[in-house]
Amino acid sequence: MAGLAVNVNHVATIREARQVIYPDPIAAAVLAEIAGVDGIVVHLRSDRRHIQDRDIRILRKIVQSKLILKMAATSEMLGFALDIKPDLVTLVPEKREEITTEGGIDLVIHKTTVTDTIGTLQNSGIPVSVFIDPDPEQLKLAHQCNADLVEIYTGSFCKATTSGKKEQAFSKIVDTVKLAHKLKLGVNAGHGLNYNTIKAFKELKEIDEFSIGHSIVARAVMVGMEKAVNEMLALIKRL
Repeated sequence: MAGLAVNVNHVATIREARQVIYPDPIAAAVLAEIAGVDGIVVHLRSDRRHIQDRDIRILRKIVQSKLILKMAATSEMLGFALDIKPDLVTLVPEKREEITTEGGIDLVIHKTTVTDTIGTLQNSGIPVSVFIDPDPEQLKLAHQCNADLVEIYTGSFCKATTSGKKEQAFSKIVDTVKLAHKLKLGVNAGHGLNYNTIKAFKELKEIDEFSIGHSIVARAVMVGMEKAVNEMLALIKRL
């Protein structure tokens, strides 16, 4: 069975909307772990629009599963990662004007920077994943960068509005997942996954872990974090 890592960034989004101290993403992470998740994900952006440095420093001390830090491949974020030593770093692209991450890193353009960042992190004992589009060529480049694993962007599939577009997008995911497995890369998947779209991944056993945030946090607003996580875990168990 694939694992589940819960991204608590959007708990911080609610908090930062009013510049108050609640709701606390740390409390959300504790509740998610009680419910049985395999990891806690945080994305520290350069503009600090949601998760803050303080959140991650506290999470590093209390997370019992594993702490996954999503970050851009910049000197600032590299220094932060080397300081707190998360259990896994996932390198993601970042644009100030985006609402959320819009796709994977373009390794044709950023291969050298990503390779150097991966090497520095790995030399400090931190495994590294690269967030990529479902594209075999990008996957091959991630392999050349010496990534330990990849996280495949599922947003295009989740946002597709017709059955034809969904089928085409999912086919790309399947091809990339299968190739990653063949290259002996760990395979995670995420972005846009919710309680409906997750069902499409039945029988795609090569995926090691799903990274899901917004839909679980949105559900938690209605039913609580533990129930929201348990409902997603039950769906993943049936895949």
